[in-house]
Amino acid sequence: MIKKFFDNFILKHPLKILFLLIVAVAYLGYYATKLEIDASSETLLLDNDKDLKFFREVNQRYHAPDFLLVTFKPKDNLLSQSSLDTIKELSNEFLKLDKVVSTTSILNVPLLQSPVQELTKLLDGVRTLENSQVDKTLVKNEFLNSELYKNSLVSADFKTTAILLNLKGDKKYFEILYKRNDLLKKKREHSATAEELEELKQTQKEFKEYRENIRKTDHENILAVRAIVEKYQDRGQLFLGGVSMIADDIIGFVKSDLLIYGSTLIFLLIAILWLIFRQLIWILLPILICTLSVLSTAGALGLFGWEVTVISSNFISLQLIITISIVLHLIVRYRELTQKYSHASQYKLVINTLLSKLNPSFFAIITTIAGFASLVFSGIQPVKNLGWMMSTGISISLVISFIVFATVMIVIKKVDEVSSSKFKLSLISITANLVEKRGKAIIIVSIVVVLFSLTGASKLIVENSFINYFKKSTEIYKGMEVIDNQLGGTTPLDVILTFKTDSAKPKKEKSDDEFSDFENEFAQTQDDNKYWFTVDKMEVITRVHDYLDSLSETGKVSSLATLLKVGKTLNGGKDLDGITLALLYEKLPQEYKDLILSPYISIKDNQARINTRIVDSNPKLRREELIEKINTELPKVINDESVEFRQSNLMILYNNMLQSLFDSQIKTLGFVVVILFVMFLILFRSVLIASIAIIANLVPISIVFGIMGWSGIPLDIMTITIAAISIGIGVDDTIHYIHRFHEEFKKDHNYINTMKRSHESIGYAMTYTSLVVIVGFSILVLSNLIPTIYFGLLTVIVMATMLASALLLLPKLIVLLKPYKVK
Repeated sequence: MIKKFFDNFILKHPLKILFLLIVAVAYLGYYATKLEIDASSETLLLDNDKDLKFFREVNQRYHAPDFLLVTFKPKDNLLSQSSLDTIKELSNEFLKLDKVVSTTSILNVPLLQSPVQELTKLLDGVRTLENSQVDKTLVKNEFLNSELYKNSLVSADFKTTAILLNLKGDKKYFEILYKRNDLLKKKREHSATAEELEELKQTQKEFKEYRENIRKTDHENILAVRAIVEKYQDRGQLFLGGVSMIADDIIGFVKSDLLIYGSTLIFLLIAILWLIFRQLIWILLPILICTLSVLSTAGALGLFGWEVTVISSNFISLQLIITISIVLHLIVRYRELTQKYSHASQYKLVINTLLSKLNPSFFAIITTIAGFASLVFSGIQPVKNLGWMMSTGISISLVISFIVFATVMIVIKKVDEVSSSKFKLSLISITANLVEKRGKAIIIVSIVVVLFSLTGASKLIVENSFINYFKKSTEIYKGMEVIDNQLGGTTPLDVILTFKTDSAKPKKEKSDDEFSDFENEFAQTQDDNKYWFTVDKMEVITRVHDYLDSLSETGKVSSLATLLKVGKTLNGGKDLDGITLALLYEKLPQEYKDLILSPYISIKDNQARINTRIVDSNPKLRREELIEKINTELPKVINDESVEFRQSNLMILYNNMLQSLFDSQIKTLGFVVVILFVMFLILFRSVLIASIAIIANLVPISIVFGIMGWSGIPLDIMTITIAAISIGIGVDDTIHYIHRFHEEFKKDHNYINTMKRSHESIGYAMTYTSLVVIVGFSILVLSNLIPTIYFGLLTVIVMATMLASALLLLPKLIVLLKPYKVK
């Protein structure tokens, strides 16, 4: 039936078929221009994470505007006139930008202890470096010791300061985002109506368009900020930081990676193909097929709206590698038949090449798809998308490879092998000799590899700091390092306290204390908001604040307790009472209220927020242990059953994602192994051969966990995909080898001779394809993203061991266990 299909359609009308294929690719190529890149923090988060929902609620509740952060380390003293003038000039230039609403720096923050002044005077007017003549010695002391500013606005050595650029809020963006998320939740719960599903489509489209406009605006704003920063580099050391800057840079990295992977890999493929074949047709044909496959896949991604993320940024290299593997098997088989049957017609050579490689290629691709499809079990949407993207792309590659190879080859004349194109590898004869004479050594080495892998896997950690995602030469790394080590840490962690009692209302209790009588009288004449500030609440907030501050993993801790501690200093060493706090809440200017009050209390929700920043670069940081420790110890610290607490913010969300990786890895590998075993059973119709094939694949795959465990490379969003991808690609060699061994065995039923003939035939195709795969993945070391570099290096090692296993362990197991009946 397959032969009839090729005869009646593909080979009968090759030019028409090729033309129609190119038209279809051109159509998809149009959608390739609509391919989008997403580097938002949501790409690192879990679907349906309850903590994510809570985090969004908290974000809406507290005053936390988006910002960019510029760190400035002047050449002169931080409080010298030249340094202050530079900060002033920088601030003025930043304020000219459309996106910047205001700036916060040492120039305009309130000076409350330079010198210490009474609280009542603060309400009349707040002094700053900018609007007052102050004693700079007192100012320095305040910046270094005040709970408001130390390890946040200035570094401990008083050499570096931060300039905060407060950006315009965008309510519409969050309105569309929350609307989309609500509709998505209904869709996942299968409770959405037909109208809501249609509304979801429209909302998703609207969200993408609006987000794209925001990204363009943010990108232009960041370029403008960088231009300003660059102008002042001669006055000191400046770095830019902030979530939007990191997202913008990552998009730049992904675009750069896509370009580098594609262009560099094409040149390397041309060089390798020329080295192996030395014939122009065997260079042009694979490049044509690869180009059509990549264009088609990129178009399919654009058509389906699958966005490229950090995780899937290597899809072009994966696509090229898998496509070239299919084509190389076809080329090597065609050349083998040409050499064996020198007088055969082009039609006979082409049709026999196609028919002999279709079955193993089909099953090889199916197993590769199974490897990628297993990623859809992950709870991380970009990992799921990578699974769907590559499954689609591989299917496209298989179809295009066979159609283009068939149509082009049937049109041109027979390609005879030229003497200069003979590229032989001694590796083939060496491995065949080892299988025949050193079988025990192969088995022993395999056992050692398994032991190495098992012990290494026991040392695997799910821990990775965000700062270590970037090369030390990048601005992201340099800026984050300064913020992390000198300005209070980078990764935010919140503890949200909810007071269950209705303590916002005044209590009318009898008391002999005249002040208490006055307080109750005052309370009865004011809005209930003022009565929220009770002694009990203040004590709980302070205890939690101090506890978090005592942890070695935390940097800057900020909360209402920060104001309480500063207020105590201003109040002659006495704690602030409820009336004073209520008065501050009512009378303090809004700009200072947004700085020291609104981010930390929500009277309407009867909540308080204690924000801390984790020192992300701390090598001893273990996120899961820290979170569990806080959850265990906080109830004793709070010591009040009427107060509930919950941790939130990016620290929790990122840790949830990391912890899900272990479960995801088990599910992924389990799914792949089961699917592969079933595939092998269907293909080879033998439990023993299927078992041999599985063992030959699992032994080299396991080495990646051994290397990661022993070298301390953590499991993260990129390395989690290595096993599935490698086993999906590497299993191709197993299928092709067993398929050829089966055919060769029929000739003389001698296992050793069959092994040697298999090595001398399919062994070359396997080695060529593995060489291309290894070179292809080695390109990933050019990335600016460390996880991508790890992914490339580890995959290269795995693919090399997969080839070794296919040429050594696999044939040795076949020879040893003799699964075929000798007739």
